[in-house]
Amino acid sequence: MAQGVRGAPLRALADEEMAKVAGQDGVSFAAHIVINDPTLVGAVSDSRLSLGFAGADGHSRYLVLRNVRGTIDMSTVAIDVHTRADGGDYLALTLPNTVKFERFGFESMSVQNDPLAPVTASMGSLDITGTVNMTGQLHLWAH
Repeated sequence: MAQGVRGAPLRALADEEMAKVAGQDGVSFAAHIVINDPTLVGAVSDSRLSLGFAGADGHSRYLVLRNVRGTIDMSTVAIDVHTRADGGDYLALTLPNTVKFERFGFESMSVQNDPLAPVTASMGSLDITGTVNMTGQLHLWAH
């Protein structure tokens, strides 16, 4: 704050008061996500992402993705609150115009009883390099 400028002290707002508050743009962000970059010093060469599922027989099975890696670039994603026609509020998530993938994927996918056991049977791999263009909004609200 500028020197000599004072604002009103903070206080809690009732729901009715909060509903009358108007904002400007919401929140916007862009992201550059790098997962398991093999060019870094000390990079891990055998990483796993495991999802466990309890079977009807009481034993767990695991979906194991080995060496998940790659880069994801997302242009602007916006989050804003809007009012529905019935007076309720909803959260609007604006999809990014462009999402770029660079060598994004995993080396193998397997289903195993032990997530740490060696991968013996791969169900395939995934390697995505390209651009996805998306437009629109995802609306979320409570019941």
